Amino acid sequence: MFDEVKKSIQWGQETLTLETGKVARQADGSVIATLGETSVMANVTFAKAPKPGQDFFPLTVHYQEKYYAAGKVPGGFFKREARPSEKETLTARLIDRPIRPLFAPGFKHEVLVMCTVLSHDL
Repeated sequence: MFDEVKKSIQWGQETLTLETGKVARQADGSVIATLGETSVMANVTFAKAPKPGQDFFPLTVHYQEKYYAAGKVPGGFFKREARPSEKETLTARLIDRPIRPLFAPGFKHEVLVMCTVLSHDL
């Protein structure tokens, strides 16, 4: 039912691999990008119809660097991830700004982009 596609290109000294069709099959689009030991999963979902009376393009981008990506476990009293750091917020904005103009003028469907770092080399 789902086509698994894997493409690789040479990017400087490393190989960039893009894989789709394996994970996040309920999302409208999903890709795992791997460069060296760093892997990022990007998922996109969108509303099938715009909300009535909406006069703007609601694009939301979330970027997360989980502690487990670096092999760490959060210490202290709370053993879970906290709110997004300043770096994560700024990275989400760096993702938002270049993709926003790629959508057709007048497109008002709500779009959510989730980027999660699965692993990274230090």
